Amino acid sequence: MTRHTIKTLLTGLLLSFLASPVFAHTGANSAQGFADGFLHPLQGIDHLLVILAIGLWGFILAGKMIWALPLTFLIMMAAGAGLNALGFTLQIAEQGVLLSLLAFGLILGFNLRTSIFTALGMVATIALCHGYVHASELTIDADKITYVLGFLFATAHLQGLGLVAGLQGGKTLNVLRISLGLTCSTAFVVLLAG
Repeated sequence: MTRHTIKTLLTGLLLSFLASPVFAHTGANSAQGFADGFLHPLQGIDHLLVILAIGLWGFILAGKMIWALPLTFLIMMAAGAGLNALGFTLQIAEQGVLLSLLAFGLILGFNLRTSIFTALGMVATIALCHGYVHASELTIDADKITYVLGFLFATAHLQGLGLVAGLQGGKTLNVLRISLGLTCSTAFVVLLAG
């Protein structure tokens, strides 16, 4: 696959989500199973941008972080969903999702570097919030396991797109990094104002 093809596919995917609702959390408790779980990260710009950003940031940090950040996010997202399903209350979950946009806007926009422990801790905390709010959409009789598998599957693929975007390298990588950082920051401001 050529770089042009990859760029075209990534651009098309990102543009296809512009018609999606700005926030995926309807509070309607309408999620039932795998398909709803799979669609959830794709329907909210907040989830979509942060998940892509984690993949790209992992690529930028390189080494073990290429896999450590995405895997930490997946594991802790499942843990957040589990806390919700068990009836625990995480009152700052929605705010955590919103603030994750600002965090990645700054991290990518300014190409910030952190220690491995700081990066993993931040990603784990953000993922806990994302997983918790994903699970808040479940109905009482929903198949929780397939729903969680659905959003984990979609999340892994989106993180993969972030990693693939990093393969562009050089000036293109810088443009992608700055653009995604700016988009995350803009989404934060829009959602905060909205």
